[in-house]
Amino acid sequence: MDATEQNHLPKKKKSETEDDKRRKKIVPGSLLKALVRPGGGESSPVDGDQVIYHCTVRTLDGVVVESTRSECGGRGLPIRDVLGKSKMILGLLEGIPTMHKGEIAMFKMKPEMHYAEKDCPVLAPGNFPKDDELHFEIELLDFAKAKAISHHELLRYSIASDDLGVIKKILNEGEGWESPREPYEVKARISAISGDGKVILSHKEEPYFFTFGKSEVPKGLEIGIGTMARKEKAVIYVRKQYLTESPLMHIAQDFEEVHFEVELVHFIQVRDMLGDGRLIKRRVRDGRGEFPMDCPLQDSRLSVHYKGMLLNEEKTVFYDSRIENNDHPLEFSSGEGLVPEGFEMCTRLMLPGEIALVTCPPDYADDKFPRPPGVPEGAHVQWEIELLGFETPKDWTGLDFQSIMNEAENIRNTGNRLFKEGKFELAKAKYEKVLREFNHVNPQDDEEGKVFGDARNMLHLNVAACLLKMGEWRKSLETCNKVLEAKPGHVKGLYRRGMAYMAGGEYEDARNDFNMMIKVDKSSEADATAALFKLKQKEQEAESKARKQFKGLFDKKPGEITEVGSEIREETKTIEEIDETKDNDEIEEEERTRTVVSMERKRKWSEKAWPIMKNVIVQIGIQLGVALLGVLIFQYVSSRFT
Repeated sequence: MDATEQNHLPKKKKSETEDDKRRKKIVPGSLLKALVRPGGGESSPVDGDQVIYHCTVRTLDGVVVESTRSECGGRGLPIRDVLGKSKMILGLLEGIPTMHKGEIAMFKMKPEMHYAEKDCPVLAPGNFPKDDELHFEIELLDFAKAKAISHHELLRYSIASDDLGVIKKILNEGEGWESPREPYEVKARISAISGDGKVILSHKEEPYFFTFGKSEVPKGLEIGIGTMARKEKAVIYVRKQYLTESPLMHIAQDFEEVHFEVELVHFIQVRDMLGDGRLIKRRVRDGRGEFPMDCPLQDSRLSVHYKGMLLNEEKTVFYDSRIENNDHPLEFSSGEGLVPEGFEMCTRLMLPGEIALVTCPPDYADDKFPRPPGVPEGAHVQWEIELLGFETPKDWTGLDFQSIMNEAENIRNTGNRLFKEGKFELAKAKYEKVLREFNHVNPQDDEEGKVFGDARNMLHLNVAACLLKMGEWRKSLETCNKVLEAKPGHVKGLYRRGMAYMAGGEYEDARNDFNMMIKVDKSSEADATAALFKLKQKEQEAESKARKQFKGLFDKKPGEITEVGSEIREETKTIEEIDETKDNDEIEEEERTRTVVSMERKRKWSEKAWPIMKNVIVQIGIQLGVALLGVLIFQYVSSRFT
């Protein structure tokens, strides 16, 4: 599209602001301007600019009504507003944008142009003659682009609205986009003057060091610094409500506003990784690139040197890769559970060349790994980690179909290993990663389509197995349905969904899926029979729990029934659950053989125990029926007397 075509495109209409609506009500002759002293330059303030000005209001006879100037009875503090943000009377909203820096102008305003305007957003001072025509003498001292701290930024400090209590004027742009936040360590040169120009804090050559979020500087100043980039220079205007006491300076009661000039020299990234202060990453040396775009956020091959220390007075070193490993770095793939969780979480947020100091609790350090020699059980540790570099995963773009399937199989095998190690979250992430990549794979013929479909179904079922282990049976059920909607007779899909139904107490639906397995594929009968037996056990356990809830309501020898139920549970403890990630035919055949032998033992036992079990079931049925009848009678009687 050329420039001519672009010029003919309809422009997006700018939404009308409240100030625009107010300006439309201005009547010709209601606002007149007389130039008292011309200003300098050609530019005038626009929306988004901070304007600093003195204002003296007089009657048409020259009597001063109010003023910011000390010689006219004021405090000597100029007014500071942000055009388009601050609440202003209509006459100044319209008049100030016509002025230049240093200009003095006299505005003659009808009452509707100042405080007598209908729905004026600014309240008139006490005893102000708002129904009179008045002169407003304005001296525009300065104006510049300013950043009004946003509502989102204020919410970090539990401040409800944009009250313009903190304004930032940028003097020199900084580097990068990152700004300090709690609990970063900050170095900044800071000076301060009051609104009337009195020096409060003189400029010092040595920067002031403070920890963000620890109330070591006034709240308003910290809010402003929290919007600055490294090496940025700015003036931060802070009003009274945000001038809190701090070690930096004492706040006098008569300060209405303080202007802080700040140079953000440096800040050290400190991250509370868990949000509870137990796992802390502190950047010691900056790395190369931009955070977090150049960090190994995705699963990557990482190369690091690290030193492990105990958190005792001596900071005892229990491992140093440069010494113990002959200066060879540790190399590992993230997302595979090969290093402690706290170690990996922090390295994922490092830049190449960065050195970080990580303080880690035992449950994120060595509790799930072989404990290094010299590290006591339950010990907190500290790692000094240097990220030498990392390699991102291979891009599948341009690979042929077989190469893509080989890559997918390698990742799925890693997921299977993690599943067997009980790292279900990590395993699920591996399976889901391949499924995401599969969204961009297009098989070229029927044969490739079948291979691709089978692989995708297996991955969905692997995800379902992980979800089931994580206690999320409903999500597991939904994942199985993705397979069964595409292929209703998928035996493994029926099995996994049946197991999900059973975990959720949906026993009849589970039974239907296990029975359907046998109808669809006779070779699955052993697995289905084992699952049905486990289902029966689950139902018996549920009945036993229900019976205990009604214990004491019946005369039907509950002790005998409980004894028989215990006997059943003891016998069924040996039933082995099928590993949900198994899809290798040889392994499955071994599982089926073991299950059939086990089932034969159970069948012989059940033939002997059936008379007793039958009696138990009859007794449970009678007791549950009596219990239900009792509940209904109780509800009926209660309703009659309420």
